[in-house]
Order: sequence, then C-alpha cells, then structure tokens
Amino acid sequence: MKLSQIAIASVSTAPAETLEEKLVAYSAAGFRRVELQLGQARQWINQGRRAGDLGKLLESFQLQCIGGFECPIECFSNAGRQRENHKLLVANARLLSELGGGVLVVGTDGPEQNSLAALDTIGKVMGKIAERFPKSVSLAVEFNWSPVVKSLRSAVGVAQAARSERVGIVFDVAHYHCTSSKLEDINHVSVPLFKHVHINDMRPKPGEHSHCNDDRVLPGSGQGVLDVKGIVRRIESLGYRGYFSLELFNPELWKMPSNKISGEMYRAMAGLCSKRQSSGGQRMVRGGQGGKRSMA
Repeated sequence: MKLSQIAIASVSTAPAETLEEKLVAYSAAGFRRVELQLGQARQWINQGRRAGDLGKLLESFQLQCIGGFECPIECFSNAGRQRENHKLLVANARLLSELGGGVLVVGTDGPEQNSLAALDTIGKVMGKIAERFPKSVSLAVEFNWSPVVKSLRSAVGVAQAARSERVGIVFDVAHYHCTSSKLEDINHVSVPLFKHVHINDMRPKPGEHSHCNDDRVLPGSGQGVLDVKGIVRRIESLGYRGYFSLELFNPELWKMPSNKISGEMYRAMAGLCSKRQSSGGQRMVRGGQGGKRSMA
C-alpha cells in the first residue's frame, strides 16, 4: 500500500460534526482523499449551494473525493420503491462524478426467502442501474450489508451476474472477519472484481460473536487481532491497485472531535504502508482498478 492509496471514510469520525469540520480535520491530519457519506454531502449542497461548491470546498482543503455511499440498492421491493431508490442511486452517481469520485458503495435488500437465485437478480439489477451512471462511476456491492449477500463468495456471484465492468465488490476487513469468508476466497477470481477496500481492525472476539460495526478499532492500536497488513499484501499480490479507505463506526472514537482523532487515524493508515511504498509521495490514483474482470 502507498500513501497515495490511503483515504478516510467520513463516517469514521463524530456523526454530529459538520462536513466542514470533518474536512478541515482530515486535511490537517495529512489525508488527501476522502470517501463521503453522500446524505451529509447532499445536505450541505441543499443549503443554497451546488455540487461545484462542494468540489471547490474539497479542493480548498487539498482533498479528493474518491467515492461515497448512502443506502442499499432495492431489488425486491415494490416497483414504486425501486423506482425512487434507483433514482437516488443515479443521482448519487452523478454527484460523485461531479466531485471526481469513482465508486458508489451499496448494500442490498433481499427477498422473503433467500436463495442463490437472489444473487443473480441483484447482479442483473445492479448491471442495469450502472448503465445509467456516468462512465466515470462504478457500482460496488458491500457483502454483509445485505440479508442475502453475506460473504465474499456471494458478492462474487452478484458481480459476475451483473456482466458489467462497471459493477464490482467492496472488500471490507470487518465484514470479512464476521462472515463465512475465508482467506482462500481472496483469490484470482474475486480480487479482479474489487472496486474499493475498507480498512479496519477488530476486537479479540470470534467473528460470529463480533459486531461488524461497533467492534471496529484502529489498525495498529493494539486493540485489534487481525493481520491487516497480511490481508492488504494478499489483495495487492493479486493485482488490486485502487484505494484503501479507513472506515470505522467505533462509538468511543465518535466521542472525540475530528481534529483530535484524525491525526491518529492518518498515522494508523500510514503505518500499513511499507517504507519503500510510502516514500513515493502523494501521486493521485483512480479507484476501482483491480484488474480485468474474470468471469466464472
């Protein structure tokens, strides 16, 4: 991992803070890339502003938007709800495009009775929606943010069913730990589908007894038990060259102001970079460049 690949998800710091407060803190800490909670971004814009104003705000803090998220994709609700949900996703993709972001992260809903066929349905819906996106934005499913896409293998099934270079997977270390996903599932089939990676460590609990959000801790803090560096090395050895975004939902860290904790968060991410890799400076890279799609 290189410094030019590290980012912070804006949900990682105090939810009650304004967007400006977060961006000021991230920039001062050394971050140059941010993954936005798009609901908060849109609230900021709706206060008499435009997307271009948010772009200028990010630029003023030397920050680059790499992607964002807001809600799951609905594939099994009634036609009216699906229409409104898909409209919102397309609007979010357009907002990301204006801000220079490349990946829209989504969870999914599910059918009344889960089945392998549901994965195929989700993939096909994602493929159709991605066709409506600006060409610069990809759609990525996050496994375990769903009642049916509960593992990396399931996410691979969804991405393959989409049959679109614009649809892929978000790999999240916490979700990997808390699901049936195994190290061997991070392989030459799955990694080329990765559009984005979320970084975190987890408290010393068995995966099935862990809370996939509340039990997240900073890598290198001494509180976690996962081999985060080893996971990163494996992902990179299989061709991933996109961004690694710190994403935490830690209630204790949320109590701290962004300007007090962001520096520690930056050092945690920088600590995952090898000295050789981190010496190359802050060269810009585009997310979602995990390699060519492998269809199985």
